Amino acid sequence: MALLDGIFDIYMPDFKFWEDKWADRFCHAPDYRKVTIEALKEMHRQVGDLVMDDDGIAWKGLLVRHLVMPNHVAGSEKIMDFLANEIATHTYVNVMDQYRPCGTAHEDETIDRRLTAEEYRSAVDVARKSGLTRLDPRIRPRLIFMRSQ
Repeated sequence: MALLDGIFDIYMPDFKFWEDKWADRFCHAPDYRKVTIEALKEMHRQVGDLVMDDDGIAWKGLLVRHLVMPNHVAGSEKIMDFLANEIATHTYVNVMDQYRPCGTAHEDETIDRRLTAEEYRSAVDVARKSGLTRLDPRIRPRLIFMRSQ
């Protein structure tokens, strides 16, 4: 990571799991949390908090993506506490609800279903309670169809 200092303006990493047992089980990455924490700290040191213009275009900084998973597998509460307390409360976080079981996920009852609305709301709530102030607003464009006359 240190070799990349000055190369990138924006980092957009994922923080998927807090507990190494889940990272090892689902991604074969037993030291996932340690490596991710070190990388996030270095990324933030290099580029700081996300800077956007008035149109919402990002110019520089760190944007962390977090995929909420069924049965609290991701450890959202601890991840949000880490981001708020060890990176910055101004860290821009995209709390994502797009988890869909595919591939071998159907073989594991822990992750063999889509997320519930309550699981997603809970992750957003813990992000706010941790002190994070910049959560992606999830504004999705709406298509408007006009009838020709």
